[in-house]
Amino acid sequence: MNHSHSNSEKKAHRATNRLALALVLTLAFVVVEALAGVYANSLALLTDAVHNLTDVIALALSWYALRLTARPAHAGKTFGYHRSGILVALVNSTTLALISLWIFYEAYQRLLAPPAVDENILVAVAAVAFFINSGTAWMVHRGSEQDLNLRSSFIHLAGDALSTLSAVLAGLVIKFTGWQILDPIVSLLIGLLILWNAWGIMRETVEILLESTPRDLDMNFLVQDLLNVEGVREVHDLHVWSITQSTRALSAHVLTDDMPMNQCGKIQREISGVLLRKYGIAHATLQLECEKCEGALLYCDLNAENTHDP
Repeated sequence: MNHSHSNSEKKAHRATNRLALALVLTLAFVVVEALAGVYANSLALLTDAVHNLTDVIALALSWYALRLTARPAHAGKTFGYHRSGILVALVNSTTLALISLWIFYEAYQRLLAPPAVDENILVAVAAVAFFINSGTAWMVHRGSEQDLNLRSSFIHLAGDALSTLSAVLAGLVIKFTGWQILDPIVSLLIGLLILWNAWGIMRETVEILLESTPRDLDMNFLVQDLLNVEGVREVHDLHVWSITQSTRALSAHVLTDDMPMNQCGKIQREISGVLLRKYGIAHATLQLECEKCEGALLYCDLNAENTHDP
């Protein structure tokens, strides 16, 4: 356990360092891109600079959340601070959605009256932005598959890389065709990309905060696997939820025959092994019972339990 905890601390420390470096690089470029956007009169560059600014905020929040997550659990926070990353992901996705609405409004105004754009500056700055965003996205990508906090930051940066590549292509087309309307059109596409990514993160964070069953987990199969454990007669009052994207928990009442404690311990170990191997659930709280509770349901109705006669 100590070795596993040490590895987790090292991974968190490396992730924190990568986020800090990505934060510094992105912040420095935001200033350059914003000035270039004003000089070139390019909405595509300005909107991308604003998006990069949200990346700075997202990276700063993610960095702070990682530091919070490393704090140990205590009497006031018995699960520790693991949900801080989920809250950061929700804030990041909500900010992205609001920014996309502003981009839609600005792009609409420019579609009505497209201003002249300095395509040379647009192409040069967007090309630099593409390499910076790609590099910082690569730095943050490691570990993002199992961490919604890191994933929200990675999507920020990866979305920027794609949007700046679109800005480069738009600038080249404007240079050779003079189609100034492409600048707001690219901004609209960037806004749609931002909104799509924001919705995906927002939906997943809300599901975790509502303690919904993980989407990739089939409860019918899980119940059947529990019933297949030797000695298990019935399962009820079953709850499965996510503390974070990669950390899942389960609680259940398990009906068994009347047996000695050492046999009950064997059943608990077998159930825990099945849950960890097949469903990635490492934190399971099991209450073994030898008498069936009257009216026991597979999924406990908390509303019914909290209803008391006056």
